[in-house]
Amino acid sequence: MKADIERLLIQFQDEAGTILGSPFDVPIDITPEKLQLVCNALLDKEEPVPLAFYVQDSEIVASLEKTLAEQTLETEKVVEIVYQPQAVFKVRAVTRCTSSLEGHSEAVVSVAFSPTGKYLASGSGDTTVRFWDLSTETPHFTAKGHRHWVLSIAWSPDGKKLASGCKNGQILLWDPATGGQIGRVLAGHSKWITSLCWEPLHLNPECRYLASSSKDGSVRIWDTVVGRCDKILTGHTQSVTCIRWGGDGLLFSSSQDRTIKVWRAKDGVLCRTLQGHGHWVNTMALSTDYVLRTGAFEPAEASVNPQDVSGSLAEIKQKALQRYNQVRGQGPERLVSGSDDFTLFLWAPAEDKKALQRMTGHQALINQVLFSPDSRVIASASFDKSVKLWDGKTGKFLTSLRGHVSAVYQIAWSADSRLLVSGSSDSTLKVWDTKTQKLAVDLPGHADE
Repeated sequence: MKADIERLLIQFQDEAGTILGSPFDVPIDITPEKLQLVCNALLDKEEPVPLAFYVQDSEIVASLEKTLAEQTLETEKVVEIVYQPQAVFKVRAVTRCTSSLEGHSEAVVSVAFSPTGKYLASGSGDTTVRFWDLSTETPHFTAKGHRHWVLSIAWSPDGKKLASGCKNGQILLWDPATGGQIGRVLAGHSKWITSLCWEPLHLNPECRYLASSSKDGSVRIWDTVVGRCDKILTGHTQSVTCIRWGGDGLLFSSSQDRTIKVWRAKDGVLCRTLQGHGHWVNTMALSTDYVLRTGAFEPAEASVNPQDVSGSLAEIKQKALQRYNQVRGQGPERLVSGSDDFTLFLWAPAEDKKALQRMTGHQALINQVLFSPDSRVIASASFDKSVKLWDGKTGKFLTSLRGHVSAVYQIAWSADSRLLVSGSSDSTLKVWDTKTQKLAVDLPGHADE
């Protein structure tokens, strides 16, 4: 123990730059645990929140001294420490397969949990949509109605409806409680459906409008109550690959014509076209995707046996809006796009048609890109066998997660943003710990890709 430990002045501030308390004097070897005690005392919340601390974008992991040693920073001045609240709950990593859900007679093309995790739905090449009972892990309902492969499914954010789109270009709506069809077939697209997306819950708690994109190059907005097409958005010259309905009333569509178009959802006006990619745009993600998908459901308050969100429409709308504002923060929503040109672009599409950042590093096409639920990290999966992590605000490269021996097809975040799972054509799933940036669990089990 050194008799005289060096001390320095620190100043806490949040991500937006708002200063907390006044500068104070700490020993240089202070640990994140002690910083947490000090910071929570200043925040003065009823329950202390878990926090992460950063000095100039590098996290304080062992002690302040070690983090400062890697940086050129004048310790004569006040050292600014940014604190970030972390999720108050922890998601346990998956460790084994609990059961194989059998029943589909052809390839399973799309699967999705309902917003609260109460139901699981799957769409298949056998033209059916199946609903699964998750407490017993058995088939619940088999929904028949499509006459071709079911390519895309999407839950309404209130969890009361499921939309499914097929290779014939038809869209059907289902009730998860009965497995029955709701309303009539939404027909109009001339080629197959590539993507479906519902209007966010905080904009309309009735979950009335649904957007669909198709190989025919158009985007359609449907009124699901009367069962007819409300608007047709045309402008893309090739297949539309992906759509996202933003929380501020904008609709985003990406296409094989190498562009992303930004539409105003209420009247269908084209606001701007985002150009920059040199090849097909395959995938897009919004910084608010997770909170828009889960609506009024707060994972921190989840029960072991998932229940539907209860409350009046106004209460549900208010809760969804509150959650949305918390994740969105001060600035506008950010959009990230991934392409066959091996690059990603980060945009602030509500404000500017110029990209915030061009993110390079992948050596093959990008299959999927996703923001973490807290919107601080972007993960991208590629045919180059790697998953890469990027800073969600600036697009700066953070790290590569290597371990797969073949193309990585899909990724998914845990609700607390601490774990990431990737699925690959090497027939394994891998769970990564994003803090340590290491493999947490390897999950073999599928027979082939």
